[in-house]
Amino acid sequence: MTPETRIAQWLLASVFVVAGGYRLWQALHGVPTGNNTLLLSTGELLLGVLLAAGWRLRALALLAAAALLADAALSHPFWKFSGGAQAAQLLQFMKNMGLVGGLLLLSGAGGTRRR
Repeated sequence: MTPETRIAQWLLASVFVVAGGYRLWQALHGVPTGNNTLLLSTGELLLGVLLAAGWRLRALALLAAAALLADAALSHPFWKFSGGAQAAQLLQFMKNMGLVGGLLLLSGAGGTRRR
């Protein structure tokens, strides 16, 4: 893997580590957090750590891309809004799409040898 691809791998992984880790950190410091959020945040943190480590990189990058596609559609339905709210949701939706693109590229660059 090229140095540029490795850096991209770590940057993409950092999104999951920071997002999941931040919510878990807040829960540890008394912020009310539901069990589903705790479970998803733990999974997100683990996904980021495994991506950073390069464990089963191709499959994990595809799994992360699918999760972000679902998150974009479920959490940022810009088509249901108008005005400033629509712009804010569209921005978050497109951020997720950019991350999906990076994860798809990473899945193609994966860390395993082809035969």
